Amino acid sequence: MKHLSSTLAIPNASSVPRHVAIIMDGNGRWATKRFMPRVAGHGKGVESVRAIVEACVARGIEYLTLFAFSSENWRRPADEVSLLMRLFVTALEREVSKMHANGIRLRVVGDLSRFDVKLQKLITDAQRRTAENRRLTVTICANYGGRWDIMQAMNKMIAANPDASDFTEEQLAPYLSMAYAPEPDLFIRTGGEERISNFLLWQLAYTELYFTETYWPDFDAAALDRAIESYQQRERRFGRTSEQLVEQKKAS
Repeated sequence: MKHLSSTLAIPNASSVPRHVAIIMDGNGRWATKRFMPRVAGHGKGVESVRAIVEACVARGIEYLTLFAFSSENWRRPADEVSLLMRLFVTALEREVSKMHANGIRLRVVGDLSRFDVKLQKLITDAQRRTAENRRLTVTICANYGGRWDIMQAMNKMIAANPDASDFTEEQLAPYLSMAYAPEPDLFIRTGGEERISNFLLWQLAYTELYFTETYWPDFDAAALDRAIESYQQRERRFGRTSEQLVEQKKAS
């Protein structure tokens, strides 16, 4: 399916966001507050992923995108990075069968070449196994960066059109790593920070932003509902005026 950019066309704005994107922040701080090692927070964070996936299915959300590991996260201590990789492997081994049984499609986007062969194979197998599922598409962004995404899309577009010298937004869009999904309606960042942190830079152009102090391990279905309630109070104009929206409602 082709999804038009929100800078080119006005998307439908439903009361329940069709696509939710989340930066899952605060695992380490959650653990530190409890005098636990940071790695314990990451383990607890995996449980929150499971709960939010279930909540999205129950609420009719079609796409859930989670920022699991950024291209900048390699700068973290080596033992923490190693644990995150092991958690990724364990989660894939344990969760994919459940996701498939519940009609959930899994996609993993990012520069996967840096991961070891076992992890790459698990990702490939999981994506192939769940490819036809449509109840919910869960995208894990791993070794992902928004600038990387734009650059890799540009390089692919140029390689496919070696004789062209002038390109449009529509020509670039199919090469972005999440061309299969509509742009996010709602972006959530947990953990109290108010930054996008190189996440979906192209796709978040008209997304509603929601920041919460809640650490990711404590983010549950009720917290998701609060984010959706905030989203429902927003006026999504996409460049138009409030008066135009009022006239549109009268005409419909």
